[in-house]
Amino acid sequence: MTPLLTAASDTTTNPAALLALAALAGIAYVIHCVIWPFGSCRKCDGAGRFRSPSGRAWRYCNRCGGNGARIRTGRRIWTYLKHTHDRDRRTR
Repeated sequence: MTPLLTAASDTTTNPAALLALAALAGIAYVIHCVIWPFGSCRKCDGAGRFRSPSGRAWRYCNRCGGNGARIRTGRRIWTYLKHTHDRDRRTR
């Protein structure tokens, strides 16, 4: 068997490799949240408004307030940790 085929047919999982993959995915998500802090609103799909059943009138989305964007969960965590760190630095 070739080494590539042998590696593909191995059914055992390496916990260290899975941990490294999870860490890499977490780091990638943090970078993604820092660069792009906003995602599209889940309720209106980023449109910011809804059409009436007739299709002639529209109204703003209640969740995003009409701008079609929401702050990502990772960015909320990042901001909370940053403010906590800043508050701790000011009290010293």
